[in-house]
Amino acid sequence: MADINVRPNGPLILTGDIKLLDSEGKAYTLENPERVVLCRCGGSATKPFCDGTHRNNGFASEPKAP
Repeated sequence: MADINVRPNGPLILTGDIKLLDSEGKAYTLENPERVVLCRCGGSATKPFCDGTHRNNGFASEPKAP
């Protein structure tokens, strides 16, 4: 099972048993398959992974569960 943590003004942090697939079903090679940080701002040079660009490009999102 995996957990997804939506960070305020930042990325999605996935922890647990993770397998990340591209649009063709091919698995990414992950440095740490138990923790993956995914971009939400759209500005990362390493998509789908976060490279910290959200800190400088004005991305803002304060998602809260109802």
